[in-house]
Amino acid sequence: MQELVRRGRTHGSVDAVALRTACEQAQVQDAKRLKAVVRGLATAGIAVEEPVPAARAVAATSAKTRPAAKAVVADGSTEAPAARKPARAKSAPKAAPAAKAAAGAKVASAKVAAPKTATPDGEVAEDEVVLEDVELEDVEPAVAEVEAVAGELEEDADKPAKPAAAADEATEESVGFVYSDADDDDAPAQQVVTAGATADPVKDYLKQIGKVALLNAEQEVELAKRIEAGLFAEERLNAGITMEPKLRRELEWIASDGRRAKNHLLEANLRLVVSLAKRYTGRGMLFLDLIQEGNLGLIRAVEKFDYTKGYKFSTYATWWIRQAITRAMADQARTIRIPVHMVEVINKLARVQRQMLQDLGREPTPEELAKELDMTPEKVVEVQKYGREPISLHTPLGEDGDSEFGDLIEDSEAVVPADAVSFTLLQEQLHQVLDTLSEREAGVVSMRFGLTDGQPKTLDEIGKVYGVTRERIRQIESKTMSKLRHPSRSQVLRDYLD
Repeated sequence: MQELVRRGRTHGSVDAVALRTACEQAQVQDAKRLKAVVRGLATAGIAVEEPVPAARAVAATSAKTRPAAKAVVADGSTEAPAARKPARAKSAPKAAPAAKAAAGAKVASAKVAAPKTATPDGEVAEDEVVLEDVELEDVEPAVAEVEAVAGELEEDADKPAKPAAAADEATEESVGFVYSDADDDDAPAQQVVTAGATADPVKDYLKQIGKVALLNAEQEVELAKRIEAGLFAEERLNAGITMEPKLRRELEWIASDGRRAKNHLLEANLRLVVSLAKRYTGRGMLFLDLIQEGNLGLIRAVEKFDYTKGYKFSTYATWWIRQAITRAMADQARTIRIPVHMVEVINKLARVQRQMLQDLGREPTPEELAKELDMTPEKVVEVQKYGREPISLHTPLGEDGDSEFGDLIEDSEAVVPADAVSFTLLQEQLHQVLDTLSEREAGVVSMRFGLTDGQPKTLDEIGKVYGVTRERIRQIESKTMSKLRHPSRSQVLRDYLD
């Protein structure tokens, strides 16, 4: 009976034959108990479907007909009253009372005669259901079970239904866009729907790759053979050779199977990449970025794996994964890119320095490192300089972080106020000295030393300006410099040499 209730809740209805079988197994034959069972099913929204061949006969026992007890002939001694002409069977949702009566009549009877109607002469005509009387046995345990099932159904029916607003809300959550009449432009408001995702992307990734089972050596060899066959099939297909359609379809299937085997081998070894990427964390790259670069090395390992060598795939793939991660760190981990060969030297120097620190109990000197690495002390200092990490000028300093690292660095290009004043006075004094010379002499000296625009000019350039030769410009320059060296002109400028 419990199985019947569960099946009815799942499908929304139960078969009348199944109901009769369940009642017979539970030894429920009392009409009152049967009505309680059918009423409990109807209350829970479970309809009783009638079998198609007996639909007309069952419909005759609708709610408007007389009780089934009056249609029972006991040992053939009592004449059955004439029954009304049965109505057509109604739809399942509207025929719940008829279904209850029909089910009760079917279960209570031990034998159902052919549908006939009793005539006034005592003959049995069509459209009548004749039921033999059945002796009721002691069914108290079964009745108790049926009452428990009916009570459970009634309790479920008495529970308050889910509000319409909650149903609408659940419907809105299942879609990506929600339309609202309150929107002015009737534009859909997109919602982010996440199915099982968490705030930790690493955890989500590990959970996803953990669904694929690990492979043993035999499975790896089998997948490698399929990959090899797929590559051979792709080569034949891409060769442009004319072949039969059947052979082409077979080669296409083999190539597709090879790609599936490649994906399977990749997905089964993604956890190997994660275990190797953990060793390189904290060196300038995010953990997920390290995993991604390691996956590229894993793809390369799958393409280069030779199963005929006899070793496992993980042993071979480890080297490709490490190479991909270290190359990515050399190219991407630093703000200023350093060549790969220099990164290897820096890493070697760091390892030797850590080892000597443990052995000596102090920081090793450049000379000691140079002796250990077989290089000059100057080279060691240079490599250490390359290995330094750049620091941002906006790095906060102090406990409160109210100052930045850039505040403590001197700006060598900044103009000191005292120097700016001295430079301005020097320009004024220089112009006063040049005013004591002729226009050509002052112009030649100004252009020769860049006193006007800061760009010194050659003798040829100055000669083209004045339309004379470079030798004449040299003579004018020499004569002018002799005049400027006279104490009457140079004394006012000599004080700025200090």
